[in-house]
Amino acid sequence: MRQLTEEETKVVFEKLATYIGRNITFMVNNPDEPHVFRLQKDRVYYVREDIAKLATAIARKNLISIGVCLGKFTKHGKFRLHITSLPYLAKYAKYKVWIKTNGEMPFLYGNHVLKAHVGKMSEDIPEHSGVVVFSMKDVPLGFGVSSKSTIEAKNLQPTGIVALRQADIGEYLREEDTLFT
Repeated sequence: MRQLTEEETKVVFEKLATYIGRNITFMVNNPDEPHVFRLQKDRVYYVREDIAKLATAIARKNLISIGVCLGKFTKHGKFRLHITSLPYLAKYAKYKVWIKTNGEMPFLYGNHVLKAHVGKMSEDIPEHSGVVVFSMKDVPLGFGVSSKSTIEAKNLQPTGIVALRQADIGEYLREEDTLFT
């Protein structure tokens, strides 16, 4: 387990910024419980600072996981967020979409968010920005990218796609064999 390089940190922060914007400072500069980002086998973990210091005593080959896995780097150097980062994305989200009860199951089965399933949306969501998807009871279900701005989405057909799914909590079941390997 090691610290992120300058380039890796930049890539991770750019990806996080698409979903939480300037709220990333709350993740980085938390005086009550300071956290750090660590890399282990191409996966980026968000770890309490005191636990990260204790983990240095464990050999890399014996350390499987520590903290919360935010995502992983692909072979091409891009960063992909995992569904395990959802609690932090939901807590600090800049743009949100709430879906009706009849749209929860299709979303959890891996489909995109349709206009007919949208209960409400944050105002002024730009096109192609990161959104966090919630149920109407404010339970975070996943995250994705807006396919249309808020104004364009209001004029869409009921079968039009409002948000492109990136990850949802149904992945815990669909990909349980490969999610943590």
